[in-house]
Amino acid sequence: MAKHVGIYLTDSKNSTFELPVNPEEIQISSETDDATETVVKLGEVNVLGEKKLRTVEIESILPVKTAGVNYVTATKPLSSAQKYIDRILKIQKSRKPVRLVLSGSKISLKMTIAKFTYGFKNANSDEYTYTLSLTEYRTYKARKMKITKKKVAKKGKGRSKPPKKIGRGSKVIVNGRLHLDSYGRAPGVTEHNAVRKVNFIAPGRACPYHVTLLNGGWRGWVKKSAVKAV
Repeated sequence: MAKHVGIYLTDSKNSTFELPVNPEEIQISSETDDATETVVKLGEVNVLGEKKLRTVEIESILPVKTAGVNYVTATKPLSSAQKYIDRILKIQKSRKPVRLVLSGSKISLKMTIAKFTYGFKNANSDEYTYTLSLTEYRTYKARKMKITKKKVAKKGKGRSKPPKKIGRGSKVIVNGRLHLDSYGRAPGVTEHNAVRKVNFIAPGRACPYHVTLLNGGWRGWVKKSAVKAV
């Protein structure tokens, strides 16, 4: 016997209901936030980004009265379209996430109702058509930072500040020529007082620092003498 397939929504109070009529299709959109950058002497490259929020869009119908309607697929449907509309609008108004489950599959996502559109089409007053747009919800938590009072050093003889250490992620000022690799091959354009960020270090090489734009766009490798910490 085939398993029942249905689309279920569970609100923040753990109350579950099944959509009355299964849509023709349900697709989950999963993307990454990739970007393209241009590297000196190499050309355009694809910089892989973080995973974006998944989205689901459901298009189907809500019979005005579900009793006796032969195309209703839910095992225990609500009695009317208005009850479905009220439940969905209530969840949206609560600003709380909802759990979307497709029975008979591994699809189970915590989502928010981004958009809900409904109404009548083609002068058919027996059923509503609707589009339910859902966006994945990820939990996050703000972290409280403890601020301590800055200790003021006692006055004494002044001394020169030690030079700042340069490491991966350091913001630097670059005055020098960019190269394709850390061995100093394929010299390219020259940077003048350019504020950059270090993303790779190759100790002992002719050009040990690889620098990028502040937003991550690659520039090239430079000599140690061309880099100064900000």
